[in-house]
Amino acid sequence: MPISGRPLLEYWFCTLWRNNLRSVLVNVHHHRAEVEKFLTRQRFHNWVRGVYEPKLLGTAGTLSKFEDDLVDQTVLMAHADNWCHCNFSDFIDFHQNRRPVGTALTVMTFRSDYPERCGIVELDDRGVVQEFHEKEPKPPGNLANGAVYLLEPEVLEWVKENPSKTDFSTGVVPNYLGKIATWENTDIHRDIGQIDSLLAAQTDIPPDLCWPEKDDWQLKFERHPIHGMLEALY
Repeated sequence: MPISGRPLLEYWFCTLWRNNLRSVLVNVHHHRAEVEKFLTRQRFHNWVRGVYEPKLLGTAGTLSKFEDDLVDQTVLMAHADNWCHCNFSDFIDFHQNRRPVGTALTVMTFRSDYPERCGIVELDDRGVVQEFHEKEPKPPGNLANGAVYLLEPEVLEWVKENPSKTDFSTGVVPNYLGKIATWENTDIHRDIGQIDSLLAAQTDIPPDLCWPEKDDWQLKFERHPIHGMLEALY
């Protein structure tokens, strides 16, 4: 999906590149052919790899499958249908150096105008998650789970040992209540799986591009029907 004419996934890769993250796995189940063509661009060579799941394993199941690739290190897991613009380096620094003692993961949060569509968190006075309300009609607040996580190795080990817990939000998170730190994104965080959020994202000021030059892929992408479909929605 484009944001200001560039694919959302390219903005994600730019964020990772700027924060010196050089080993990236991308689930390419949905629209596989389109995504794999995108990943062949020279700018992503040798540091971004697509991983095909014939049958989706779930957000936790994917982590379990590749646990051997991720062992003994902090891992970033992101739902890439989020348009996320923030001080990402501070998010990483918070997790590495400032998160509350005894926490094993950090979740990025944001204030949602539509809390009933989100997973809403309740925190203690240290900013640690005590309760999690997944898409309830009348949740107690609007501080939402942004589905961007930094995970310590113990979380990945737990996921591997509990293969029946295939969804991270509903299967893994409840096990870590009281051990989940939070970092609030006060800039832009939108779930572009919602049409109104996708359209609102087109009016946001995007961050500077990491790769401003237009390669052959970008020139072809600018002729893609998705741009006309978006314009028709306005």
